[in-house]
Amino acid sequence: MTPHGPPSATVDGWTRSPFTGAGITHDCFEKGSGPGVVLIPEIPGITPEVLGLAEHLVGQGFTVVVPSPFGEPGRAASTGYVLPVVARLCVSAEFRAFALDSKRPVTAYLRAVAADLAARTPGAGVGVIGMCFSGGFALATAVDESVLAAVASQPSAPFPIGARRRADPGMSAAEFDRVAERAASGELCAIGLRFSQDMASPVARFRTLKDRLGDAFEVITLDSSAGNPTGFRPRAHSVLTTELRETPGHPALLARERVVEFLRRRLGG
Repeated sequence: MTPHGPPSATVDGWTRSPFTGAGITHDCFEKGSGPGVVLIPEIPGITPEVLGLAEHLVGQGFTVVVPSPFGEPGRAASTGYVLPVVARLCVSAEFRAFALDSKRPVTAYLRAVAADLAARTPGAGVGVIGMCFSGGFALATAVDESVLAAVASQPSAPFPIGARRRADPGMSAAEFDRVAERAASGELCAIGLRFSQDMASPVARFRTLKDRLGDAFEVITLDSSAGNPTGFRPRAHSVLTTELRETPGHPALLARERVVEFLRRRLGG
């Protein structure tokens, strides 16, 4: 971690092994002990900043599994790295980056990861955190009863081109019905995070989710408007990674603290 940058880490000390579920195989990285949390990386993959968040969760007493469905684990983000990853995601049937009302195959894989982790960690279930392109995957994974807590940070899929995609919840209607049913019964709670000016994670999507999930869906919005007191850029996007600073009172740091508190309350530990 640089003195004025976001927390970061390397893959050193993480156990890497392939995991197969729903006919899909990806490597997963695991570390820690205690209740389970599945951390789904953001574009372009498991960057040093994603690992910084993962290490923080391990330090807070969780067993963390980080699947690697895209990108090169441990590689820092750059324009030359991000663009080919985005190009692959745009054409991949596993992710269906532009599809409306879509059941994405990758979420079936993530449910299998969550169920496996829940079966071998303490507590009645696990938490799932998705970020950026994977933000909505956390909620779609919560169709599975093993998921008790979902965190959707700046959910950006489907890519928000046009009004319908901006309002799309990032899952199929059947999945959304099941998530709403679990939320209404108290089986599931969720948090959504975004920056106020983030066009990649549109407010219309949060409105769709809030309208269906009600009080079970807590929305945290960080001010990135012009002249905001923290100095966030208007294009600020990654709440829990790139934009976070280990400075007391920093809004993204407070958001991360809230996420940890939420996971503890839902999962124990």
